[in-house]
Amino acid sequence: MTVLRLVLGALGRAALVVWVTATVVFFALRGGGRDPLEAILGGPGSQAGPEAVEAARTEYGLDNPVVVQYLDQLRRVATLDLGTSFSRRVPVADLLRDAFPSTVVLAATSLVLAWALALVVALVAVGARGPVGRAVAGVLRGLEVVATVTPHFWLGAVLIAVVAAGLGWLPATSTPGQPAGLVLPSITLAVPLAGFLGQLMRDGLEEAGTAPFTTSARARGASPARVFTHHTLRHASLPVLALSGWAVGSLLSGAVVVELLFGRPGLGRLLVDATLVGDVPVVIGAVVLVALLYVVVVTVTDLLERVLDPRLRRPRAGVATPDDASAEPVALS
Repeated sequence: MTVLRLVLGALGRAALVVWVTATVVFFALRGGGRDPLEAILGGPGSQAGPEAVEAARTEYGLDNPVVVQYLDQLRRVATLDLGTSFSRRVPVADLLRDAFPSTVVLAATSLVLAWALALVVALVAVGARGPVGRAVAGVLRGLEVVATVTPHFWLGAVLIAVVAAGLGWLPATSTPGQPAGLVLPSITLAVPLAGFLGQLMRDGLEEAGTAPFTTSARARGASPARVFTHHTLRHASLPVLALSGWAVGSLLSGAVVVELLFGRPGLGRLLVDATLVGDVPVVIGAVVLVALLYVVVVTVTDLLERVLDPRLRRPRAGVATPDDASAEPVALS
């Protein structure tokens, strides 16, 4: 029943997100003063005659009232018929199918790298001992803050100038299918996220290291490695995992900048190009796809949290909350 509720909740969130997203994008593009006919006829410099303009307006339903166009767009989204691109004259589904995998690979690689960097930095900072260790921990904490506020476009530009142009170690452009071209874009996306996740992971490790459930595990004779993997790390990873849905949304938004900066074909570049020319079907299709991906990631994250934290799988009556320290020795052991 718990899984069924999660699935039904995910479907409800997906429907709401799709409706809100499609509505906001449609009226934002139409309210921006750009006529979709410009994209259909080849841009502002088109020399199309009145007959061609009128024929295009009728063919794409642009002669109908805006409300009718909006409802028609919702119908197409609900039936998974995203229509045809105004500017490229190909089905929107084909454009998304070609661009989506590249962006997913970039986002997934960046998320794994961000998790790895956050864990390494947190472990070093928590495990530091003595004056030198405390100095190293202080430097790492400062680097976490700096990484968190570092803009993607600035970091990417520095990596291109130093690593690609200066040292020549890696290519400055990123082409799908070439692993070397994925390194710099992934680092650009991962570093700011790693700074934020690292702070959460470090705080979680420090809290879990002195929590009652780790003390109980040590008293039962558990080895340091088992205490760390089965209790401390498991507890510290919960808040980071809970924010993974937000992290994926952050990576997808950052991918727009990174794909443009590194010349990498993907959903971000497709979305920017379509927005600039007023290609409404492509913009709505791309944004709806990203929104659905976010809902899927949040749902999967909820399921993983329930797997890692047995307290979330207990009946509601008489359940200790995650903040109740007295419940932790039983819940996480």
